[in-house]
Amino acid sequence: MKTSIDLHQLVECVGDAIIVADAHEKIVLWNPAATRIFGYSEQEALGHTLDLIVPERQRQKHNEGYNHSMETGTTRYGASLLKVPAKHKDGGTISIAFTVGMLFDASGKANGVVAIIRDETARFAEERAMKKRLLDLENP
Repeated sequence: MKTSIDLHQLVECVGDAIIVADAHEKIVLWNPAATRIFGYSEQEALGHTLDLIVPERQRQKHNEGYNHSMETGTTRYGASLLKVPAKHKDGGTISIAFTVGMLFDASGKANGVVAIIRDETARFAEERAMKKRLLDLENP
């Protein structure tokens, strides 16, 4: 089946954040869902590094992994769903789940990453509360 899709419209209308960063970790695409989830407008996010949303305590590991992926053209996560904390514009921490994919230039050299991100903060809080209730029932 062949269909014509307006990719701009697709990126704009999906409920999950779509963020693309270049080889130097600069944000080059930030959709409306990313604004809803992280609080930064597209204008505020474009051109900044992913440090904008990576919590301070995770930055070194994140930066090392990102640089390794750009050098090798691979990511150790493949299609795995990653669940990590992230930073909101207001300074608070949110819980996110995301997949990441490598992007390549015409010569096959890695030149960026795309992440598809979902806000899991409410679900994570509910899960944590349920686990606490279970522990309370098991240990009266």
